[in-house]
Amino acid sequence: MRLNEISSTPGARNQKKRVGRGIGSGLGKTCGRGHKGQKSRSGGFHKVGFEGGQMPLQRRLPKVGFNTFSARFKASVRTGELNSLDIDVVDVEALIKLGAVPARTRAVKVFLSGEVTRPLTLKGIQVSKGAREAIESAQGKIED
Repeated sequence: MRLNEISSTPGARNQKKRVGRGIGSGLGKTCGRGHKGQKSRSGGFHKVGFEGGQMPLQRRLPKVGFNTFSARFKASVRTGELNSLDIDVVDVEALIKLGAVPARTRAVKVFLSGEVTRPLTLKGIQVSKGAREAIESAQGKIED
């Protein structure tokens, strides 16, 4: 086998459209562009979303929603989850190490959902009003 003998398998490559080569080709005269109109002309193009001068759909619809950048660094933990963890001093680093919150987390808030049956010490973690009462009623402490 030589380099000049190498070729693609039959049917692997499509033939290039040869437009404007007579009626028998199927792409003669108008070359598959139809009759008249902007798209039939050379240079006849328009911007994406252009609707012929009509107000485009993406401008007719109202703006919706907002995703705050800081939300990706915040996480929340249930009191029931804290109770099941085998640590007594709870801080952000400990929660990340145990996999209770994502690794990129910088701020954590504990909210009431489930029971707290043992004393826990929370350091540098925000706590909801109900969670604070539950933790303190189980002889736990919350330090800022």
